[in-house]
Amino acid sequence: MLVVGPVGASDTTATSAASALPATAPADSPVRRQSKVIGIIGGIAWPSTLEYYRIMNERVRDLLGPPNSAEVLLYSISFGDFAKEERQAAEGDWEALTQTMVQGGRRLSNGGADFIIIASNTMNSTAEIVAREAGIPVLHIADAVGQAIQKAGLKKVALLGTKFTMEAPFYRTLLAENYGIEVVVPQESERNDINAVIFDELVNNRLLPQSKARYLAIIDRMTREDGIEGVILGCTEIPLLIKASDVAIPTFDSTTIHVHAAVEHALSPADGERATDQAGAAE
Repeated sequence: MLVVGPVGASDTTATSAASALPATAPADSPVRRQSKVIGIIGGIAWPSTLEYYRIMNERVRDLLGPPNSAEVLLYSISFGDFAKEERQAAEGDWEALTQTMVQGGRRLSNGGADFIIIASNTMNSTAEIVAREAGIPVLHIADAVGQAIQKAGLKKVALLGTKFTMEAPFYRTLLAENYGIEVVVPQESERNDINAVIFDELVNNRLLPQSKARYLAIIDRMTREDGIEGVILGCTEIPLLIKASDVAIPTFDSTTIHVHAAVEHALSPADGERATDQAGAAE
């Protein structure tokens, strides 16, 4: 997996969340431990950040066994301030929003995080500048999703998310160029409806049955008319509303995929530990 890193960063690999990991650590498995502290830029919005934290700790517990939990630093952005800056960004002025993300990255780096994940599909568009300014790598959510889709053997998928995520090229281009995946987005009226549900309901933890029905109708139409083989739940709030069991085709829950990738990266040996382990094996 590509981890966006600052210039000169050497730790640039991680295992995909979609790799064949056991659900729990077998009794005879080698002892593993978390070698890297995970930094999360969250609060975009808090309901999905809560899921990031829950899934992350459950994953570490499952892989390392109880009572283990994740070593993590969380910087939670005020969504009220974020919403104002997001509106400015939608009008073409990204300065304030970018600085908010950079500030979050720096605070995590200063606090001792070894790498960062941004708990928002949309704001992973700032991953490169956050990594550069914070001086530590950022694990990009679209790379984690791309590897999961590639492992599933799919070539054409729908992308549901904020209007920015669906319409800006950063997500679709990364999946096409790095993983050979064709990404189809909903029609304009559908994109408007999806975006409205996210910002009017999901960020406030409001899960309405009529909104769920609208999302499922969009997925159904795209399956029939566009020939999609799967669907990316490409806003970290969407998995709160839509579950895999609701949809006939494969779904890719960006939240869970991203968290699992981050945990696997955190559990991979640090460079110094690799050298020590190899020396010990040689002896």
